[in-house]
Amino acid sequence: VNTAARHIICACDDHTAEIRIMDSGECLHKMSGHEGDVNSATFSPDGGFAVTASHDHSAKIWSTDSGECLHTLAGHYGDVLSA
Repeated sequence: VNTAARHIICACDDHTAEIRIMDSGECLHKMSGHEGDVNSATFSPDGGFAVTASHDHSAKIWSTDSGECLHTLAGHYGDVLSA
């Protein structure tokens, strides 16, 4: 939860994560790029970034302004369970 911006982030089993407006539930960004279920998603302390963790053995860093993937952290030997 990013309380300052009133946004929540959801990890989804359709290989995506979503940033939504808390009050309305409207989807601001559907972040796709993982090849497995997204296990966990969280905001950075300043709310400028989001991190997702996936069954595809990677984590990704996203811009919360654009929903764009900025970095993929690959090379893990198993599922990444927590962001």
